[in-house]
Amino acid sequence: MPTPPSEPTPVRSLTELNAEIRALVDGGLMSPESRREYERLLVEWGASVQGGVEAA
Repeated sequence: MPTPPSEPTPVRSLTELNAEIRALVDGGLMSPESRREYERLLVEWGASVQGGVEAA
């Protein structure tokens, strides 16, 4: 049975992603939850860079 297509994830700007990443890192040591969010944001940031969402 085929799976239905997932909802497209809204694309955020690199500036917005960078600000969220910096906010997590500025706090120093991260909790496990913050670390997972940081890793998720890095993946999203990398996909945006590869997709050319925003010019540098």
